[in-house]
Amino acid sequence: MAVDTRVRVGSIELSHAVMTASGTSGHGAELGAYFDLSRIGAVVVKSLSVMPWAGNPAPRLHPLSHGMINAVGLQGPGMAAWFDEHLHVLARHGARTVVSLWGRSVEEYRQAAEVMAERLSRPGADHIVAVEINLSCPNLEERRGIFAHDADLSADVVARCQVIDRPVWAKLSPNTDRLVEVAGAVRAAGAEAVTLVNTVVGLVLDDEGVPVLGNGGGGLSGPMVHPVALRAVADVRAADPDLPIIGVGGVTSGAAAGALLRAGASAVQVGTATFVDPRAPMSIADELVVWAADQGFSRLRDITGRRGRGSN
Repeated sequence: MAVDTRVRVGSIELSHAVMTASGTSGHGAELGAYFDLSRIGAVVVKSLSVMPWAGNPAPRLHPLSHGMINAVGLQGPGMAAWFDEHLHVLARHGARTVVSLWGRSVEEYRQAAEVMAERLSRPGADHIVAVEINLSCPNLEERRGIFAHDADLSADVVARCQVIDRPVWAKLSPNTDRLVEVAGAVRAAGAEAVTLVNTVVGLVLDDEGVPVLGNGGGGLSGPMVHPVALRAVADVRAADPDLPIIGVGGVTSGAAAGALLRAGASAVQVGTATFVDPRAPMSIADELVVWAADQGFSRLRDITGRRGRGSN
């Protein structure tokens, strides 16, 4: 059975439900050496701030039996430099692109959004389809913890980013019991969709009790967090059925991607699996099509929120 892979996330249509996840596929077209980037829904680039950022001290990554823990620290060249150095390469690969944005304060988010808005007004940015605001960052200005743990702060950031002439997605944290409230707040502030979820905070010690990461703790990702992502997607879907959701967390197979769609996501992102196999986003996209056909679905968009079998 042929399967229509097109899906809608808010106001945009993607040619496939599977994208890459921010922070796991580089700043540009690095994965283009392994598969045709135009065949997946979108490439979500590593989060960019208004200024260059060096990230955290090494070591930054540590493998675990069912995933990894990382504290890379959002290293990047800055928004303006990214447009100068990477945008044209992604365009050459035909990749639909989602730009991820972060800041240490509400003001820094606003500044990064303004730089992006100005660059989007120039020729050559047509393939940028959305901006994903990474709200899972420590608020270093007001010392109020993680942005995505505070509904008012998250809404403020999203509102300040409305200067961008692209749909805004808000990437939220699973490390709070206010997830549903925050999702509602960012939607009210102008977010077209929410990305659920970012990493789960954790700590790994070596045999001598020393943290294995240079920053101390870090974020857990991979198959171990898949049930967390499913629960987050299902909870937000139940509370706000009309809010588009991009599901991310532990997607290592077509079946895992399908589970997130069944829980309520309109699209999914592949992250940590890319560290194991850089072809993972493409292979999982292909597996999802086979899985959907086996489940009786002729369109990927019909899987969203469906807990039973599909139909022709």
